[in-house]
Amino acid sequence: MPDNCMPVLRIGDLEAVLPIVQGGMGVGISLSGLASAVAEEGGIGVISTAGIGRGEKDFRSDLKAADERALRSEIRRAREKTGGILGVNIMMALTDYDDLLRVSIEEGIDIIFIGAGLPLRLPGTLTLEEFRNCRTKFVPKISSARAAEVILRAWDRHFGRMPDAFAVEGPLAGGHLGFSREDLESGNQDLEDILAQVLSAVSAYEPVYGSIPVIAAGGVYTGSDIYHMLDLGASGVKMGTRFVATTECDAHASFKKAYVDCRREDLVIIDSPVGLPGRAITSRLLSEVQLGEKKPLECIWQCLRTCDVKSAPYCIAKALTSAKLGDLRNGFAFAGANAYLVDRIVSVKELISSLVDEFAQACRAAEPALAIN
Repeated sequence: MPDNCMPVLRIGDLEAVLPIVQGGMGVGISLSGLASAVAEEGGIGVISTAGIGRGEKDFRSDLKAADERALRSEIRRAREKTGGILGVNIMMALTDYDDLLRVSIEEGIDIIFIGAGLPLRLPGTLTLEEFRNCRTKFVPKISSARAAEVILRAWDRHFGRMPDAFAVEGPLAGGHLGFSREDLESGNQDLEDILAQVLSAVSAYEPVYGSIPVIAAGGVYTGSDIYHMLDLGASGVKMGTRFVATTECDAHASFKKAYVDCRREDLVIIDSPVGLPGRAITSRLLSEVQLGEKKPLECIWQCLRTCDVKSAPYCIAKALTSAKLGDLRNGFAFAGANAYLVDRIVSVKELISSLVDEFAQACRAAEPALAIN
């Protein structure tokens, strides 16, 4: 890694050399390979738990057990490859959310990023005392200051502690999004405004609880973007799209090629069977669904609580698994709004190096303006 002028990212007693969190991408896109490579370079690597057990041989007979076994295995593999900071991403909408959270803590994961819901109750089977003293850090993923305020009030009142950080995802992120389709299409929401509002909400609790870092995500693509977000008050950034186009990403080569080949007009907002809008690269499957076709749906286990199996036009878990394995005919790739900028596959080391260089250039470009002011 070249000379690094980026500030460190502190989350409690954890200190990442780089203020970069790799986004947790399911199904099977960010596992131990990608997460360990990012952590080894000084960022925070994240394993996604969504659909993690679908690669196990017995997933059809007991997907819950397969998920737990696969998660343990991926965390241990990542630990064998790096001594850096590792996290997992767990969606509250997952039917086995509590079990995956328990496994992550038992395996000593550094950070749990909690998405697809507001964590207002004790995590998993932890007692209040265990929760307060847990070494693992808890970072809710939110899309609004209102969500932050609800969580802050609840944790203050019921737990006597705060989240260890917040990850704020703006409307340019990939995958399932915490915005209405109307908001996404109108463009009346942007990450900068949401970040400022969340920082304001957090500041009211910091005199009592100390620093609560806020991590910005959604549309962060270059080192200059990182500089901009940190200049606005973020303590770090979370990036998913950039890390898909790396040799260490756990997805099939055809999945990565979909990023390299995609054009701006190929990025579409879809209505997911789980009840949320999402951003993805268009595919034959999505085009057929848009035309009203309903795909045969065999639900072996309702993996997402919010999925309406009876009316769903296709199984999103099956579609995302197919894509991860390289079958983009029967699946599709979630992607951020800037995925069309990807033009080649690089190593994580090369990507990090370019981000650090771009950040340094942004720092130098800002110096004359600061001197004039």
